Amino acid sequence: MQSSKRRWRLDEMFVKINGERHYLWRAIDHEGEVLESFVTKKRDKNAALKFLKKAMRKHGRVEVVVTDRLRSYGAALSEVGAARRQQAGRWLNNRAENSHLPFRRRERAMLRFRRMRSLQKFASVHASVSNHFNQERSLSSRNIFKTNRTAALSEWRGLCAE
Repeated sequence: MQSSKRRWRLDEMFVKINGERHYLWRAIDHEGEVLESFVTKKRDKNAALKFLKKAMRKHGRVEVVVTDRLRSYGAALSEVGAARRQQAGRWLNNRAENSHLPFRRRERAMLRFRRMRSLQKFASVHASVSNHFNQERSLSSRNIFKTNRTAALSEWRGLCAE
């Protein structure tokens, strides 16, 4: 079984594009890696359903889905047939909420977004780059962490050079 199928945390965040509020939906696995990100104009059942279908098409079915108490998730999960797999609680989704912080930092540095398409591109590239360099620090010793980080950096430099 793939590790991304164990437990997903779903969350959405508000992003302003030219003064209008848009929503960035994100699926995060149990290790904190961003699996999928999707931008919509609305935060309703149809948007959640579209996001879930996209994530499940790419990563397969999931055992447990942790969400906040937004009703759109429950409606979309029941339509997909995964309503029993949902867990919603007050602090259960903190890993997803904390994963927004580096994204917000980069967003401020870029002085906001102008188009929905550029936000979608940035979100997917930011996720892949941060997943590449983000290591579970508490799971390994300092030497192993530094070795993995150096390997990731050399691989990244090799990809950029091509």
